[in-house]
Amino acid sequence: MHATHPTLAARFAGRTTHVIRSDEPLGEDQMRAAAPSIFAEGKHASRSDRYTYIPTIEVLRGLRKEGFEPFMVAQGSSRVEGKAEFTKHMIRMRHHRDSSGQVQTKPEANEIILINSHDGASSYQMLAGVFRFVCCNGLVVGDVVEDIRIPHKGNIQGEVIEGAFRVLDEFEAVGAHAEAMKALQLDPREQIAFATSALALRFGERRGEGSELRPAPVTAEQLVQARRVEDAGHSLWSTFQRVQENVIRGGQPGRNAQGRRMHTRAVQSIDRGVSLNRALWMLAEEMRKLKA
Repeated sequence: MHATHPTLAARFAGRTTHVIRSDEPLGEDQMRAAAPSIFAEGKHASRSDRYTYIPTIEVLRGLRKEGFEPFMVAQGSSRVEGKAEFTKHMIRMRHHRDSSGQVQTKPEANEIILINSHDGASSYQMLAGVFRFVCCNGLVVGDVVEDIRIPHKGNIQGEVIEGAFRVLDEFEAVGAHAEAMKALQLDPREQIAFATSALALRFGERRGEGSELRPAPVTAEQLVQARRVEDAGHSLWSTFQRVQENVIRGGQPGRNAQGRRMHTRAVQSIDRGVSLNRALWMLAEEMRKLKA
């Protein structure tokens, strides 16, 4: 039986102000403390009359009636005065069809990711995700499942609920791709090649004080290091998981663009976290195709 841990909550500097995740479905008071923009009582003043305003919490209540429960919420911050309570937020949900919320017999859980804002920064977006219990990592599926985007007009709640079920129906394909990655073994050189590509995705070009190109702050060898025994192994899946966690969570010793010692930072932005997670999944898919 999967152990129940206390709710995980953390404040971050930068564009993500608060993230909270729990092993049990989150209550509204917990979500309000972490992401008050989910409960915004109106749209931002910059939105026109054509903008249909429905609080995200109303959409979420409709989803809950259909068996979708939130297990994680995050909210971005804003440097613009008065926008913080309308800013972008993310909810990761599971459906009772895949998870009873009581006993976990699988190492992963399928999650549907809902992103929205009420300041014009985002339409309603529905993405497919996978959550790994051993490391509390939330993955974002690449191009296996088509994104669903719903503008702020018309029957928003009904369309979001329909979109959530469309994503849910695609998880069989997601599972098949994950199993194929687990069955595929990589030799050490292939693992380093995967990690080298991940470094480029995460850090891009870095320039020192004299504008010369500098290497990434950490090495590919560091990215493939396991943080726990359960992540050891040579499969594409285990390599992908190690690299993903090291890239997203940071904390590895390295050197900045000026050559000073530092530790890599965690990816804190909602947008950057989603885009980087998806890119890593697609990188793993390309490696699987090459090996196959």
